[in-house]
Amino acid sequence: MTYEEHLDEVATLLFERYKLTEQAAIQLVMKAQADGYFSGHDDDPSICTQLRAEQDAKRVFKEYSKPAAAAKPFTPPRGRTRR
Repeated sequence: MTYEEHLDEVATLLFERYKLTEQAAIQLVMKAQADGYFSGHDDDPSICTQLRAEQDAKRVFKEYSKPAAAAKPFTPPRGRTRR
C-alpha cells in the first residue's frame, strides 16, 4: 500500500478498534505524523503493510491519545533544593 493508504488504514483501525470518532482517529494520525512518527514509512514504502498498520494503530493510540498533561510528567529543575 502507498504511504497515504497506510495512514488511512491506521485511521480506520483507530476508528474501528478503539471506538474513536472518525475525526478523532484522523486527528491522532495527524498528530503522530506531525511528530515525525510516520517519517520512516514515507522514506521506505515497503513497511506500509497491513501488519504494520495494525501495529502503528496500537502504538499511535497508546502514545497520542493521552492528554498533553498526562503525556509528560512534571520534572523539577535540577540543582535546586527546597528548604
